[in-house]
Amino acid sequence: MNKLERLVNNWLSHYNHKKYWEMKEKLCNPRTNKLLRCYYLFMLKRSDSFNSATLGHRMNGGSKWKSAPILPHGIKGIFVTDKAMIGKNVKIYQQVTIGINREEEGGPTIGDNCLIGVGAKIIGNITIGNNVKIGANAVVFEDVPDDATVVLNKPRMIIKK
Repeated sequence: MNKLERLVNNWLSHYNHKKYWEMKEKLCNPRTNKLLRCYYLFMLKRSDSFNSATLGHRMNGGSKWKSAPILPHGIKGIFVTDKAMIGKNVKIYQQVTIGINREEEGGPTIGDNCLIGVGAKIIGNITIGNNVKIGANAVVFEDVPDDATVVLNKPRMIIKK
C-alpha cells in the first residue's frame, strides 16, 4: 500500500494506528493539560464510534495498555472494558470482547505476546498468562496459564427429523 492509499484509508476509516495510540498515551498522562485531554478523549471516542469499538478510554484512567496492540484488522468491533490490563505485543483480531461480569469486579488481565482470535470473548476478573493463544470465538471465563492455547470444543450437530 503506497502512502496516498494509506492516507485515504486512514481518512475514510477515521483510524490511524500511530496517532490513535499517541493520543491514548497523552490522555493517560496526568501532566497533559485538562482541556487537551478532553480533546484527545473526544477524538478517540469519535474514532471508536465510527468503527463500532471501544478500547476503554476514560478521562481519569481507563484500560491500561503496556504498549499499543497489533490490530491486523484495525479496531473494527473490538470492545475492551475500562478495567482491563493488556500486556505488550498483544495481537487482537476483529469482534473481540474483553469485558467484566459485574461492575464491582476488576477486569481481565492479559499477559504479553498473546494472540486473541476473531470473535473471542474474555470475561471476568481473570488472568491470561504470557504467550497464550485464544482461538476464534472461544469464550474464556477462567484463568489461563502461560504458553497455553484455548479453543472451542468440537461443534455439535443437532438434526431434527
